[in-house]
Amino acid sequence: MAAAAAKRKPVFVKVDQLKPGTGGHTLVAKVLSSKTVVQKGRAAAGAGAGPAARPTRIAECLIGDETGCILFTARNEQVDLMKADSTVIIRNAKIDMFKGSMRLAVDKWGRIEVTEPASFNVKEDNNLSLVEYELVNVEGWDAMATMEIEASDTARQRNRE
Repeated sequence: MAAAAAKRKPVFVKVDQLKPGTGGHTLVAKVLSSKTVVQKGRAAAGAGAGPAARPTRIAECLIGDETGCILFTARNEQVDLMKADSTVIIRNAKIDMFKGSMRLAVDKWGRIEVTEPASFNVKEDNNLSLVEYELVNVEGWDAMATMEIEASDTARQRNRE
C-alpha cells in the first residue's frame, strides 16, 4: 500500500509554459485538427517480417488551451484518440524539437485520455510550434537561456511583420 501513497498528484501546466528540452508535462488540451503525415502498411509476411512489419501511423495534431497552441505528434493508436474537437488529458508528455520548432509528444511512459469537453477557448494566435529555436553556444551562457532569447527575438520580428 505504500506504493499508492507515494504517488504524486500531477501538476497541470498550460501550453504557454512549455519550453524546449523539457518533459514530464501533464495538461488538458482541445484538439483543433489532426492530419495524418505518415501511414505505412504491413510489410509482406514472410522472410524478414519482424517488429518492423507493424503498421506505422503518425499524425500532426494542433492542440491547445486558453494560453496557446502547439503541434502534438501522435503515433499509432494515439492517432485514434486525437480527433478534432475532442478534449484530452495528456500525461508525462515531452517536448521534441523538429526542424528548430517545438512538438509535444507522448512516448511509452506517458498516457493520453479523452475527457469531458473543456469550457475554455483555445488561443490560436499563440502557436508555440511557429517559434523557431536556434542552439547558440556562447561561452558563459546557459544554452537554454540562449535558445529562449533567440526564440523571443524571432517571435518579436514575426509579430512586427
